Amino acid sequence: MSTKLFIDGSWVPGSGETIPTFNPADGTEITKVSSASQAEVDQAVAAARQALGAAEWAGLLPVQRAAILFKIADLIEQHADELAELETLDQGQPLGVAQQVSVGGAANHFRYYAGWVTKIEGTVNPISFPDTLHYTRREPVGVNALITPWNFPLMILAWKLAPALATGNTVVIKPSEVTPLTSIKLVELCEKAGVPAGVVNLVTGGGDVGAMLSSHMDIDHVSYTGSTATGKKIAIASAESNLKRLTLELGGKAPSIITKDADIDAAVAGNLGGALLNSGQVCAAYTRFFVDSSVHDEFVEKMAAAMKSMKAGSGMDEQAQVTPLVSDRHAEHVMRIIESGRSEGAELVTGGHRLDRDGYFVEPTLFTGVGDDMTLAREEIFGPVLSVMSYDGDEGLDEVIARANDTEYGLAATVWTRDIATSQKIANGLRSGAVFVNMLPIPDMAAPWGGYKASGWGREMGKWALDCYTEVKAVWMHYG
Repeated sequence: MSTKLFIDGSWVPGSGETIPTFNPADGTEITKVSSASQAEVDQAVAAARQALGAAEWAGLLPVQRAAILFKIADLIEQHADELAELETLDQGQPLGVAQQVSVGGAANHFRYYAGWVTKIEGTVNPISFPDTLHYTRREPVGVNALITPWNFPLMILAWKLAPALATGNTVVIKPSEVTPLTSIKLVELCEKAGVPAGVVNLVTGGGDVGAMLSSHMDIDHVSYTGSTATGKKIAIASAESNLKRLTLELGGKAPSIITKDADIDAAVAGNLGGALLNSGQVCAAYTRFFVDSSVHDEFVEKMAAAMKSMKAGSGMDEQAQVTPLVSDRHAEHVMRIIESGRSEGAELVTGGHRLDRDGYFVEPTLFTGVGDDMTLAREEIFGPVLSVMSYDGDEGLDEVIARANDTEYGLAATVWTRDIATSQKIANGLRSGAVFVNMLPIPDMAAPWGGYKASGWGREMGKWALDCYTEVKAVWMHYG
């Protein structure tokens, strides 16, 4: 596969230093990826600007643009095995997750937004002026920078790229330098599907390339998924350049509230999946467990036993339940958080170490006695580390809701209960963009996704993504 840049319909070498990408299961180098310079970023943006108004793209009928998105979905499915293996090789996630969530989700997003292309409508509005017609139309926001993270690179690119193309925009893609390979492959498939030159461009490289796009005067919109710290830098860059529009899906610290009437076995199984999917490298991963004191010990005992039984291995190993973290650097970050738990007085129940093997593996780790002010409970970990805190359900739910909300983040949360009234009280009280009741935190292309507070701005997926990628123009026509 090419590891070059893709600018204006051509694969070209980057002039910056190459960046190696590694297999996190064993630490071996897979390949080296080009880095873009400022000049090459400028060329990609200029190509996207030129293509935005070109007849080859802007002149397509809605059904013709939809056909291209359907073709991309078909090509993703035709190359499903290659894409899934590439995602697992580069990112480390279990092959089954890569097949079902990453590749399957990517194809579903393109097919879903292909259906939207012919249904993007304006309105006619009853204004208070005589002899005047007022209507609105949705138009492409323009040139979009799509900056994606390393945890689910293929799927997250798809949920940005599909609505951007559906609404007639052009894009410059910048994947994470840690896991760029499936993004490069998806761009190849877009080319194969007949996307006109300049509509989809790809610039690879490190954070400096993302900064070039964030501050670029000819980018109209940045859609970014990643850390809150980087999101703040993008917001500053936008404000200091052309005040470009931003869609930001940032960090999370999802609480899981387990009530005294919950099905504990179901809660253990569900929270294990919700916390340790992709070894916890999920922005919506459950990490703070508020457990009713009457069932606290049972929950901890069963959760610890399940975590101890998990087998570690490469994502290619069908039996592996604990797969590697994405990089040695990230594994060290997770270990620093674990050490903070020990030093701040939390009780380590199980785990707490890096595995003595090749690759970037950290044991599934469970702490109890975690205080709300501890680092474990405050910072995003993005790894297989769980913190259990108890609450007294007999004193009412308001206290636990307030504790769950006591965080800078507000992306996702979950409730485990058999009582509908309890589930509704907690779900309505949580300041979170998504609340899952008795289920895992897996988004769907038809539902909105985004967070409160420092978890971001705006909503992706579903009809809500159309707002990210369109401007609403009001047209006034006096006919008197």
